[in-house]
Amino acid sequence: MHIYFSGIGGTAIGPLALIASQAGYDVSGSDKQDSNYISYLKKQGITQIHIGQSGAELKTLHEKKPIDWLVYSSALVRENPNHPEITAATKLGIRTSKRDDFINKLLEDSGQKMIAVAGTHGKTTTTSMFIWLLKQLEIPISYSVGGKLSFGEMGEFNPKAEYFIYEADEYDRNFLSFEPEVAVITGIAYDHPDIYPTEESYIDAFEDFIYSSGEVFGHNEDLAKVNLEGEGGVARDKFTLIGDVNRKNAQLVVETVSVLFKVPLDKCITIVNNFPGVSRRFEKISENIYSDYAHTVEKIQGALQIAHEVAGDNVVVVYEGLHNTRQHFIKDELKSLFKGVKKLYIVPSYLAREDESLELLTPQKLCRLMQVPNHREPAELNDLLKSAMKKHIEDADLVLCLTAGGGGSLDEWLRKTF
Repeated sequence: MHIYFSGIGGTAIGPLALIASQAGYDVSGSDKQDSNYISYLKKQGITQIHIGQSGAELKTLHEKKPIDWLVYSSALVRENPNHPEITAATKLGIRTSKRDDFINKLLEDSGQKMIAVAGTHGKTTTTSMFIWLLKQLEIPISYSVGGKLSFGEMGEFNPKAEYFIYEADEYDRNFLSFEPEVAVITGIAYDHPDIYPTEESYIDAFEDFIYSSGEVFGHNEDLAKVNLEGEGGVARDKFTLIGDVNRKNAQLVVETVSVLFKVPLDKCITIVNNFPGVSRRFEKISENIYSDYAHTVEKIQGALQIAHEVAGDNVVVVYEGLHNTRQHFIKDELKSLFKGVKKLYIVPSYLAREDESLELLTPQKLCRLMQVPNHREPAELNDLLKSAMKKHIEDADLVLCLTAGGGGSLDEWLRKTF
């Protein structure tokens, strides 16, 4: 079967293309821009990738080697409901669907069972911890994760695996496409108001997901939100990882693996305590500079807690909001969110999938919202910010950069600059 992945350079579609290739499917694809990850995919044998998504290239490829299925991400059609590749594929009679349908087909063909890691926050780290632990235990697994790992690919298919570990996203209700054997809930806190107009509708989606799953693992406070009773878990003081959120995530991973694979708890805890981390989750860029993809209130609070645990009161934050729409959604919480930091720099938000009717909250406007008297200022990704950050490093401050997006983002600027 020939599968064509539109947006193959993305953090969700790219790893899925790699998984499909390893599972024996014929894989090709496209993206609107070139990237290091596309170069990497080509080195892994996925050579039929072109840059540009006019639809003409897809038609030419289809004539040479008929495409059976075009797989795309939710973001593709939300950005452009009349995306030219989907339009072209439809005219050519090619099946088109979001990635979820293909994942279900992969599971059906392979006979593997899904462990779905879902939640408002902590999905990527928790999924990565599962991968780390099971690899160290030498238990065969297939998986897909939304972050770069130092100990494996972002996606991998192992024909010997019993389970496929999947980071299941609630955005666009994607996770409701699955009926996992095991569901792991990392946390539930209202998000994505563009998809879920009320908090009740958001909770209802998680409830539907959980009741379509087999065995469920989660923290008691989250399970209570969907009318489930939890049980006492592993004592959290057994975990030595930095950060409350990391210790909570580790607790879920250890409990799940111990039950499913009959591995002693103490053995699991020892391995997880050596977890090396994942890209963009309190990732050290250079001495005293960290990047964290924290964009919801709970994620930001978690990243700040880790920073203060490491550096006490000497925490400086560079904040890049993810979406102007979200800044409106969380602006009441933003007022006091950074109260405990030594200095706050606010750079322009990363814009995508925006509600154009909303006022653009510039760094200057966000500064006026913040309750960090005399310790906040608007900034740009330029030499002035670079110099300010270097001065903080000289003063032994920890600079936590809350980053969003990919190309052109604060995270990309950090890596180029430091």
